[in-house]
Amino acid sequence: MERTIHSTKIVSGLIITGVILLSVLFKGYTSKDGLPEKAKVAKTPAATGVPVDAQVLHSESLNDEMTVSGTLLAFQEVSITSELNRKVVSVLAKEGKAVSAGTLLFKLDDADLIAELEQLKQQEKLVILNEKRFKELIDNEAAKQQDYDEAFTNLKVIQAKIDQLKVMISKTSIRAPFSGHLGIVNVHTGAYVTPGAPLAQLTDNSRLKIDFAIPEKHANTLKTGDQVEYHVESDEKLYKATIIAHEAGLDQKTRTLLMRAVSNNSSRELLPGQSARLTLRLGNTGNALMIPNQALIPSSKGYSVFVVNHNKANIKSIEVGQRSAYSVHVLKGLAPGDTIVTSNMLRLTPGADVQLVSVH
Repeated sequence: MERTIHSTKIVSGLIITGVILLSVLFKGYTSKDGLPEKAKVAKTPAATGVPVDAQVLHSESLNDEMTVSGTLLAFQEVSITSELNRKVVSVLAKEGKAVSAGTLLFKLDDADLIAELEQLKQQEKLVILNEKRFKELIDNEAAKQQDYDEAFTNLKVIQAKIDQLKVMISKTSIRAPFSGHLGIVNVHTGAYVTPGAPLAQLTDNSRLKIDFAIPEKHANTLKTGDQVEYHVESDEKLYKATIIAHEAGLDQKTRTLLMRAVSNNSSRELLPGQSARLTLRLGNTGNALMIPNQALIPSSKGYSVFVVNHNKANIKSIEVGQRSAYSVHVLKGLAPGDTIVTSNMLRLTPGADVQLVSVH
């Protein structure tokens, strides 16, 4: 009896162990959702093709623009100089200050000129009396015409000398020829100046001129009165200028046309001599095709892109035009509705299968 009970316990233990093993094995072949793992793998289809991003092309408006370099110039600028060899007796110019047209800046010594002028004026009085006396004698036929002519000529000579001396005296007062901003004063009271020696610089920068050159093919595109926009290195502000003139012909060496624009500078924030980057609008294209720069594939023969058709990528040569920091204008090779690849091009070959991850 005891042997029978013992055998029964052994058989029961073996059955329980077998059930546990089967449970473990069955669990290894199932997933969390209760399906067999092999069945789940078969349920998910294998991915095919290279994953890429793409963009469908649409026509859009494009401003045809060109960027050129220019230089800011003062609207008026002159070096104040003396026309005479004279000593400076007074300096009225204030460095770094604004002055109006006609303001006295420097006074030169004119004592000897004034004394000479007074002498000539006294001589003039005598010559005038002499001319009148001979005039009366001629009217009474009591003198020769030659005597009167000599008296009249002497009068005119004296008056001419007086006028000449007055001009010289006026040159001893050096005045501002126009309203502007004075720079550094180079002379002081007591200095002896010579003709042509710079005394100070006078600049009118209430407006600024901008000189720039454009290529020959655009020589007839920009005209007087057109507006241009520009930036300078000192800030990010956008400034505007108006074209006022251009040269009559092209530069023979560079084949460019020199143009001049004028910009308002009433705030005086811009300075003559600064460089400017001008944006010139040359026209507008109403049906332009623009693609991202990263879609371009450069080669020795030009540029190309991958075009997707029926989930296959085929390479296509294109001709490009105007470029910006982010996009490029396609002139030839593509049409509206084409789908181009914009990522993962290095993994593609002509005719390769692709998977469109995203389409813009």
